[in-house]
Amino acid sequence: MTTTPPARPAPPDRSARRRAALPYVLLLPALLLELLVHLTPMVVGAAMSLKQLTQFTIRDWSAAPWTGLANYRTTVDINAPVGRALLHSFGITCAFTVLTVGLSWLIGTTAAILLQDAFRGRGLLRALFLLPYALPVYAAVITWSFVFQRDTGLLNHVLHDQLHLVDDKPFWLLGGNSFAALVTVAVWRSWPFAFLTVTAGLQNIPRELYEAAALDGAGIRQQIRRITLPSLRPVNRVLVLVLFLWTFNDFNTPYLLFGRSAPEAADLVSVHVYQSSFVTWNFGAGSAMSVLLLLFLLLVTATYLLLTARRRSAR
Repeated sequence: MTTTPPARPAPPDRSARRRAALPYVLLLPALLLELLVHLTPMVVGAAMSLKQLTQFTIRDWSAAPWTGLANYRTTVDINAPVGRALLHSFGITCAFTVLTVGLSWLIGTTAAILLQDAFRGRGLLRALFLLPYALPVYAAVITWSFVFQRDTGLLNHVLHDQLHLVDDKPFWLLGGNSFAALVTVAVWRSWPFAFLTVTAGLQNIPRELYEAAALDGAGIRQQIRRITLPSLRPVNRVLVLVLFLWTFNDFNTPYLLFGRSAPEAADLVSVHVYQSSFVTWNFGAGSAMSVLLLLFLLLVTATYLLLTARRRSAR
């Protein structure tokens, strides 16, 4: 009895392979351009951090003398003035980031949950809540700077002239109050994004879960604790990471609110790097600070993603 050999699979059609590869070929120019736009400044910045770049050598920065890791040693030396100033700025930035991200997430999640059920005027409220996110950052922050003015600002007018809660008009853009003003503006700009993201995540939660929980006697708080928040974990993982990166790197808000010289209480790392580079003309040290900031953000992001991945796999 003879057996016939198994038939060989037909070779893939060349036209089918071309059609499968066409999307990647079309995306390749955009991907290369994106990498060029992002990688080129980082490579140039890393090279500048290894040079002695001051107002005397910046004209021909490629010919500036190499200093190796001297700029990095200067910026991380907490016993030197430059290192102490950077450490202070780093602490202010961490506190600012924690408060801004936490308050933005809390306000955005609360607003999204309150507007989850349909009622008359819900669409109008959603549109109003998204206005801070839709406004141009320059117009929004400059408007807030007028609100915080000591003599003619709206805030002091209400607190001092109308409600008589303070004896004297405080400075909001100077001294210790500048940190509270900065957090207020940052939260006002960030929480609509959290509201929009959480609102989208709430649409994926089946209404039957809430109906079943209500039949079992669960109240609103129990439903939020047992159904809403656990269901929003995948959304919150991405939301918190994005808010952290945006807030820690924020430059527009403090620069527009305080100008080129931020108060000591609101000296964020982004503004500190700008002052070190473009105010004191020490571009080598400023570049080293930028590289250290990038490495810190990469480390935090990688650690965060690793921890969240382990928690997902543990479940």
